[in-house]
Amino acid sequence: MSVKEAVKISKETLIKPFEGCAIILPNKLVKAYPDPGTGGKPWTIGYGSTGPDIKEDTVWTLEQCEHALDEHLLYFMNGILKLSPKVAQENPKRIAAILSWVYNCGLGNYRISTFKKRIDAKDWVGAQEECKKWNKAAGRVLRGLTIRRNAEAVMLG
Repeated sequence: MSVKEAVKISKETLIKPFEGCAIILPNKLVKAYPDPGTGGKPWTIGYGSTGPDIKEDTVWTLEQCEHALDEHLLYFMNGILKLSPKVAQENPKRIAAILSWVYNCGLGNYRISTFKKRIDAKDWVGAQEECKKWNKAAGRVLRGLTIRRNAEAVMLG
């Protein structure tokens, strides 16, 4: 139950507010936008969805955005549980924070990160510190990422 609850908390408290659903057109369709860090690739749509099929001219419905978010959350949660199985025993807020971080930074980065090492060691103070370090895109500190990492760090505590 805690994993399912964590996915909901992460989606509503961290991911949707920080990712947003940018560029909603007057006809209620959603248009792809360039990555805020690079000003280009990867093109993004909905709540942070990227991939080879998402290009500058991609347009989705709000329903497609919600569906993609739900699919991605399941994918990332399953990946976290494979890489850090003991996370499933943590409180939902901690799981939610980890899921938000992984949704934003990726499983590859999680796999090799000191953030994961701290989580696996149940070093929550260390995990909070490591979480906050991931506030850059294309080498630049982004205010939005700093705010997001701080929110995730609070939930890890």
